[in-house]
Amino acid sequence: MDVYNELLEKYGKQNWWPLTGYFEPFEEVCIGAVLTQNTSWKNVEKALHNLINEEITSFDKIQKISQDKLAKIIRPAGFYNQKAKTLKRLANFVVNNGKENLNREKLLSIKGIGKETADTILLYGLNKPTFVIDTYTKRLLYRLGIIESEKIEYDELKKIIEENLPKDVEIYKEYHALIVEHCKEFCRKNPVCDKCYIKHKCYNYCYEK
Repeated sequence: MDVYNELLEKYGKQNWWPLTGYFEPFEEVCIGAVLTQNTSWKNVEKALHNLINEEITSFDKIQKISQDKLAKIIRPAGFYNQKAKTLKRLANFVVNNGKENLNREKLLSIKGIGKETADTILLYGLNKPTFVIDTYTKRLLYRLGIIESEKIEYDELKKIIEENLPKDVEIYKEYHALIVEHCKEFCRKNPVCDKCYIKHKCYNYCYEK
């Protein structure tokens, strides 16, 4: 929480998830979570813009459009053929079963939905208290000396974080977003340590330098 409070003081509330307003919010989070796999948010925005232009702004419409056409529309997000298949599977599941019946186990049963994507949907789409782990989280917590390796298993790190934070959806959302913001600005793959204002907490600061 000390790290969270320092990040919050520096960057302020991030108020993720960024929504366009053209989709039902839950469905947009789901679509964005799939599109952002292995790509930048800028590319996701381009793909979302294409979907809006083609008026493919709901799971119902994703169900009805051909997979090949969907793939062409979301091409800017990369891995578009694979992501089109995943979006069709996810849309079918939600439309047929209802979002109120979604949980982590069911999401993970859908081919193309991994742990990070599932937790993103649950946290930002359904306001469930489940922390999202990504590369940025592993990098920052390793450099701060909280974990011993960036190769830590996803669920192991998720358990460590959730056991040491209040079980609060808003804190989970803000912390995840703040970590992303900090790692993009300072704690990059090649870190900008000299300008980092939490380097006094960085156990691996000298090692990284």
